[in-house]
Amino acid sequence: MSGAVIRRRPLMVLARWTSRRACQGRDVGRVNLRRPDQATSLRAAHTLARNNRYYRLSEEIRDAVMTNKPVVALETTIYTHGWPYPDNLGLARHLEDLVRSSGAVPATIGILNGVAIVGMAEREMKELMDPTSKAIKISRRDLAFATSQKISGGTTIASTMMLARRAGIKVFATGGLGGVHRGGENSMDVSADLTELGRSAAPIAVVAGGCKGFLDIPRTLEYLETQGAVVATFADDRVGPVDFPAFWVRDSGIKSPLTIKDEMEAAALLRTNSSVFFAGPVPEGAAISMPEMEEMIAHALRAADESGVHGSANTPFVLSKLKELSQGRSVIANRALVEANVKRGARTAVELRKLFTASNPNVQITYQPSLQTFPDEPSPNILAASSDQKDPLPDILVAGSIAVDTSATYTPFSGSSSPLQPVLQTSNPASISQTVGGVGYNLALAATFTHTPALLLTSVASDTPGKLVLSALQSQGLSTAGIHMLAPSSSNRTAQYLALNNANADLNIAMADMTILESSGPAVLASAQSHITALAARQKADGTTRWLIADANWSAPTLHSFLTSARDAGLATAFEPVSTAKAARLFDLSASSPARAGKTPLPQDSSSADSARPQLATLMSPNAMELSAMHRAAASAGLFERQDWWRCIDALGIPSSGLGAVLRHASSPALVDAGIPQQAIQLLPFVPTILTKLGAEGVLMVQLLEAGDPRLDGAEGAAHVVARTQVESSDVGGLYVRLFGPTEKLEPGQVVSVNGAGDSFLGALVSALVRTGGQKRVEDLVNYAQTASVLTLKSAESVSPELKTLEL
Repeated sequence: MSGAVIRRRPLMVLARWTSRRACQGRDVGRVNLRRPDQATSLRAAHTLARNNRYYRLSEEIRDAVMTNKPVVALETTIYTHGWPYPDNLGLARHLEDLVRSSGAVPATIGILNGVAIVGMAEREMKELMDPTSKAIKISRRDLAFATSQKISGGTTIASTMMLARRAGIKVFATGGLGGVHRGGENSMDVSADLTELGRSAAPIAVVAGGCKGFLDIPRTLEYLETQGAVVATFADDRVGPVDFPAFWVRDSGIKSPLTIKDEMEAAALLRTNSSVFFAGPVPEGAAISMPEMEEMIAHALRAADESGVHGSANTPFVLSKLKELSQGRSVIANRALVEANVKRGARTAVELRKLFTASNPNVQITYQPSLQTFPDEPSPNILAASSDQKDPLPDILVAGSIAVDTSATYTPFSGSSSPLQPVLQTSNPASISQTVGGVGYNLALAATFTHTPALLLTSVASDTPGKLVLSALQSQGLSTAGIHMLAPSSSNRTAQYLALNNANADLNIAMADMTILESSGPAVLASAQSHITALAARQKADGTTRWLIADANWSAPTLHSFLTSARDAGLATAFEPVSTAKAARLFDLSASSPARAGKTPLPQDSSSADSARPQLATLMSPNAMELSAMHRAAASAGLFERQDWWRCIDALGIPSSGLGAVLRHASSPALVDAGIPQQAIQLLPFVPTILTKLGAEGVLMVQLLEAGDPRLDGAEGAAHVVARTQVESSDVGGLYVRLFGPTEKLEPGQVVSVNGAGDSFLGALVSALVRTGGQKRVEDLVNYAQTASVLTLKSAESVSPELKTLEL
């Protein structure tokens, strides 16, 4: 008997959550913005969730709802049944970041081991999405069974809506809505999504891309009308009535019941209704035409019928078939649609918050956008400088990361059978040290140590590592004026970097958590504009070139926005690639990564002879592997097919016989055989000075010379100018290639840590360029920068304090 009670308890508990009686007829979606008794009701509901072993709210979501922050619910069936692992986990992180970058809080909802979780942590999402979890598809009807059997699964629109409502979340964004299946008038195959939209226990908006085109769209709209659900389609800059979208298709041929202009109108509509479905059309660039889609759908439906696939298995089968028939275009459209809807949902939640606040002037405003600083939060003392303390005006801006660096170097026992490499899958003796680092911090510190004030533009969370790195900034004399302090959350964690080295202190593998930069980039960029403007004004006043250095820890859009803003202001720009994976972001020029304010990273390609070169940065300092990664990325992006690229390469004056012999002399046969100088030359139109760090072999400098450069004709360039332009009207003068040997050869025992060595090189180089005011060229300062790098290699610090002793 007791066993029967235990088996029924999950069903009873979830029934309590789904019952309107539990809300006592109140609008729980608005409780904390209206009467005190309603706020009490929601607090009681959240207390029940805290003590309920079948339903759990994360602390972040509980706090966000109770303090009136915009929250956007995200389903998990799209991950468990729509994308393979680990792509699904990457998409989940990306969509959460999109919500945060729009000023809202993401609440990913799923079922893990029988517990319905609103606001899944990353480790929980990873466990759910891993194929070994055998996650099932969980709709409203399946919730009680999943909890009683401790099953894991992705929540559908219906179950996500239900669980979001219980938490007081008012906006839910996803890909496509379920609907009435073709022939549904006989089969009664109607998605539970539609019925759930008709429930009025609490207001909720679902933002999705219409319903999938293989469903019966007219009957779906008719069913929603019967359920009393409001349906409206975003105009998306179109005028007049618009079609209801059909997922991959913008225009289904069936007019939408209502049309709304933007998220502000969406919020106003939601404010006065209990349930609203907002249909967002797929972005134009990813859309598929209706005739083409209908033909593929007909094939897919026939295949499903012939295979006897019906019910809940029908949609996954048809989607898989459409992916095959469209050669992957349906997947591209799917992702573009989901991303667009998540952004729309987040903006709608933000606008709804504004409306609630305006209509409730007595409500205390506790919300701050997640990408802004938190002025109401007690700040560390280091952020509150005394009035008589003034930071020096920076000559260099560094947009990059700051992190807690942990370095573990293998220290084998005497007589070990593995004297160089640690043994896998067991514990190894090691020397472990922890310092504050991060590429951006290292660059700023190297510049400051070499006597050029630098301002770091970055973000940290108000967690323990965050307070540690801020203390480090103060102790090193770096300004905190460019720091954004964020409330800690699943994606707002102060960055950390872990390096595992062999016995020679050479890097074996590194792990980096830079999630915070992905989510906070737009806010840091917005505040950076005033610093860029001020630095450009100083440059104009005294004629000394100033720099912005950006590292690749930012997302591609933010990285390009930093570089574009600095370039437009007249500043010189340097790029630090960070890693082979992130280096390619410099050449990610897709439609999803334009710079802000409508500006693009590159000028439009043109066949005009006087059009600008396609320049992305002034200078960069990759290692050989990062250079190759960037070359591959540029080739994949089709950048070597641009007319302005060809025009620039042709103007270099490279003979038809090639430069093989000349390059072997200017660099080395081994480098030419590896293709390193050739790759650098092909990237010069985008970055006219490339310094490839070669470790113990030194540094290879490849540079595009301007017309009129004295090195083209003078004796000083005779050994290094390997080609000269033959085009009189070109602003390109020629090609400079030079291999700099190492300034000091280190024995393995002399290398303490490789962390920060490359950053010391670039930071010191740019510092020297500013200090010499144009009196010295890059090649005059390469050995100075190499010496800075060597000092850091011999130091346990991320940047050696001995850089302060360097003299030009």
